[in-house]
Amino acid sequence: MGAGVVGLSIAWLLQRQGHAVRLLDPCLNGPPAADSGSWAALGVLMGQVFHRSNGRGWRLRQRSLELWREWIAALEAQGHSIPYRPGLLLLASDGKELERHQRLCEERQTKGFPLELWDPAKLQNLQPHLPKAALGGLYSPADGQLDPAMAMAALRADAEQHGLISHAKEAVAVERHNGQWRVQCRGGERLESPWVVLSAGVLSAALIEPLGHALPMEPVLGQALELELADEPDWQWPDWEWPGAVVWRGINLVPRPDLQGGKRLWLGATLEPGTKACPEALAALQAMGNADLDWLGGASVVRQWQGHRPRPNQRPAPLLEQLEPGLIMASGHYRNGVLLAPASAEWVGQVISKLDETSDHS
Repeated sequence: MGAGVVGLSIAWLLQRQGHAVRLLDPCLNGPPAADSGSWAALGVLMGQVFHRSNGRGWRLRQRSLELWREWIAALEAQGHSIPYRPGLLLLASDGKELERHQRLCEERQTKGFPLELWDPAKLQNLQPHLPKAALGGLYSPADGQLDPAMAMAALRADAEQHGLISHAKEAVAVERHNGQWRVQCRGGERLESPWVVLSAGVLSAALIEPLGHALPMEPVLGQALELELADEPDWQWPDWEWPGAVVWRGINLVPRPDLQGGKRLWLGATLEPGTKACPEALAALQAMGNADLDWLGGASVVRQWQGHRPRPNQRPAPLLEQLEPGLIMASGHYRNGVLLAPASAEWVGQVISKLDETSDHS
């Protein structure tokens, strides 16, 4: 249940593995839910610059980077397009951040990861596009950015071409019934299956609570902007070594020269606990954290959107757990739903395969 990027990734992979899959989401036949976390995402894949070097989070990120490359190639071979721009540049705004970048780069290089430190002279090649106050940058060629909406459209279209059944229904309850799982939908319809995968964000926690499972999550609102640059004849995004995304003081700048007019970009996303958007946070976002960029000040807002990222309470994100035989939680990805979707889907597929093997030999 849930047709965000994680739910669609799971449905697509299970369908390819030969399972009969039903995808359940009330917004399947219309516009996405206004609070959808996937639609608030900018699609920045921050894997090899992750601050930890071991543990589940690190392993999921590295596996997802591998899988996204494979998935994009597989989907494009079927005629589906997913715009992807390689490279990620983290800019240092102060001395402490620069030191962290230096330590991380040295550590990763000893392990064979191709991270690079860019000094101010190197950054000068990308001026006037970057904040002048940047002291340096940590560049990761293996990370990057993809278009989340187009990725979700490609996953759904390909899965449906191969037999995925979609239900534009809202689940209101999940229960055991005659050895199966039964999902009760608003309006009275009931769907039964030997297994259910919950990928519906904060709503996932509400569905399992009556079953005695407590995995609470809280929404963290994120606002994002699509801007169009002022119509200056000699303006263009530099092609030479321009990364797929730039991060400055926690804000992602994503050039989108592939969009209409060739002078658009994305900025995002804010971190606002709860569900109410803050105008001051949006204003700070539009200024890119006081980046002092003349060209950014002259840009006009083309589109503004927001969504709620599900953050687990007192648990590490994401929540990947088999709660009961046949009942699987794959939600609570917080800010990394797009990045971690492939590895999460692979984990779900492995759990279901083990369940099927156990059933075959029981």
